Amino acid sequence: MSDLTTVIEVAGALSAAGGLGYAKVRAPRVFWPLVGLPVARVRFAATYRSTMDVCGLTVQPSRLRAFMVRNVARRQDVQPVPPKVRRVRGSSTGMRVTLRLPAGLEPADVAAASERLRHAWGVHSVHVAETKPGFVELRMTGYDVLRRVKMPRRLPRKVGSGPLVVPVALREDGTAFVRDYAKIPHSLTLGANQSGKSMFQRNLITGLAKIPVGLVGIDCKRGVEQRGYAPRLSALAVTPDEASRLLEVLVREMEDRFDTLSAHGVSDLWDLPVKVRPVPLVVLVDEVAELFLVAVKKDEERRDHMVMHLVRLAQMARAVGIYLEICGQRFGSELGKGATMLRAQLTGRVVHRVNDKQTADMGLGDIAPDAVFAVITIPPDRPGVAVAGDSSGGWSRIRTPEMSAADAVAICHEYAHLTPDVPALAPFRPVVRTTPAPASPLATPRPVTE
Repeated sequence: MSDLTTVIEVAGALSAAGGLGYAKVRAPRVFWPLVGLPVARVRFAATYRSTMDVCGLTVQPSRLRAFMVRNVARRQDVQPVPPKVRRVRGSSTGMRVTLRLPAGLEPADVAAASERLRHAWGVHSVHVAETKPGFVELRMTGYDVLRRVKMPRRLPRKVGSGPLVVPVALREDGTAFVRDYAKIPHSLTLGANQSGKSMFQRNLITGLAKIPVGLVGIDCKRGVEQRGYAPRLSALAVTPDEASRLLEVLVREMEDRFDTLSAHGVSDLWDLPVKVRPVPLVVLVDEVAELFLVAVKKDEERRDHMVMHLVRLAQMARAVGIYLEICGQRFGSELGKGATMLRAQLTGRVVHRVNDKQTADMGLGDIAPDAVFAVITIPPDRPGVAVAGDSSGGWSRIRTPEMSAADAVAICHEYAHLTPDVPALAPFRPVVRTTPAPASPLATPRPVTE
């Protein structure tokens, strides 16, 4: 009987161990809060001081501290001082630790040691963010959150505040990547075929569809990408000729809005009274190269006009609530006159997997050179993974949730009542079908699976 009991106990222990191992690989979101987080907190508390010491993140104590240790505490071994732990918080994806830096350390010192900290504490990644002068936050992830993307249920208050904030993807530190048009009015998205560029656009368009904003589509591939979003579009151009006329109208609309600002003595759209404030417009340009490339010489004049209008919008339209989302496979000087000037005005950059290093340089080389290597190492079996950067020089890996075209079309039909009536764009308002295209059972983003 005792032998049978021993066998049962051993079998139970092995089954539990096997279940934990299976959960760690297949269900990390379950394994981490139950097992990973408690173990990580104990390891962090037990090894914090020694880890900071060996990673070079300690400083010599002040003379006053050394005097107090020797004369009050009666100890001759005055130890170096590590950053002081102010707060430790667990989350569904990792752990957040707020540190108060001692004099002599800066956030860059901690960021340089992030890889050593990751191995020391046995977590998937460690990211360092400065929260305020003298304080940094260690954002640790317990597993690869980009493997199966699940967006946070709600945004932090300081991130989610604002009239035009749209969550689009998930960062590798477990936070949401958002398009905040108040901070980054214009953006450029690059990526090769099958890199997830269209998925990024779908998540962006469906996010914008749910807020009171006008959407203007320019899709010179005869509208194959954007025609399905027609119920939520205030204007749509599907040929270069239509795009040229639409851009001219947008420039006139921009000038009229500047007249409105001048009449009310303000310099920004959001300073206008609500009754006279025009609706914000987001211009979505799919495959921008189609606007630059010409087949015959007689089309060059039209091309030059379109490029001039785009550059003017990028330079001045932010103040009047007109924002640009430029998308393409490549975007450099080889497209022709004005391409580099336009790119310089697009402060937000998102670059998916590309076919050559030069394309990565076009997207991020001028604002975040360190991110170029991260782009060219994106594996082809991970569609939707991209590197996002901005003019501050910061960058991070992101991944968009999977969303089918049918789901995106269904969401645009659902929120068609939010489409604003912009008189200047009425001639370009697309014809909407009476019945929406069939959608999949759940019109919500699904996590990307490998």
